[in-house]
Amino acid sequence: MGLNAVPPGQIATIVTTLDMVARPRPRPLPASPFRLVRWPQPQPNRYRALFRRVGERWLWFSRLAMADAALIATLHDPAVEVYAVTDRQGIEIGLLELDFRQPDACTLAYVGLVPELAGRGHGGWLMAQALGLAWRKGIRRVWVHTCTLDHPAALPFYLRSGFRAVSRTVETFADPRLVGLLPREAAPQIPLLDPAAPAT
Repeated sequence: MGLNAVPPGQIATIVTTLDMVARPRPRPLPASPFRLVRWPQPQPNRYRALFRRVGERWLWFSRLAMADAALIATLHDPAVEVYAVTDRQGIEIGLLELDFRQPDACTLAYVGLVPELAGRGHGGWLMAQALGLAWRKGIRRVWVHTCTLDHPAALPFYLRSGFRAVSRTVETFADPRLVGLLPREAAPQIPLLDPAAPAT
């Protein structure tokens, strides 16, 4: 057993890949005050604003790093579906992105609610919605990926939802708070190690 140093300014996380190879048995949809609204061909600014609200706490940054043209090419692909979760007032408080670009499969590319709703039982409703949309004709496998930067309950939640863990990888990347993609105060639970900061 050994420790591997993470380069200055970088973050390391363990990514767990999970899959589901059979449609779950039908059951009643959990009650919720929220709605799922399809966003056909969302524009980058609107999409990124919701992406930030949902994921900034967990250092979601990949969509923030993409150029507009690349993001539009992804979001406007006919095999990619984007949905917003809205409350009774129509305020967008969650994100679901389904990717059908892999033959016979669907990836839950992004699924989440704003951090203020964590632990209130709404995740079960959102997952039921996600799986209902993912399992359609011709789909044989549904994928999802989570990492150790996500909410601590994320991995157990996916397992309870019927996914099985199939692989783990270690990912390192430049801290998005140091390269200007996210504010320095984002994700306060993850220490910010700035190599340019003076030693104390």
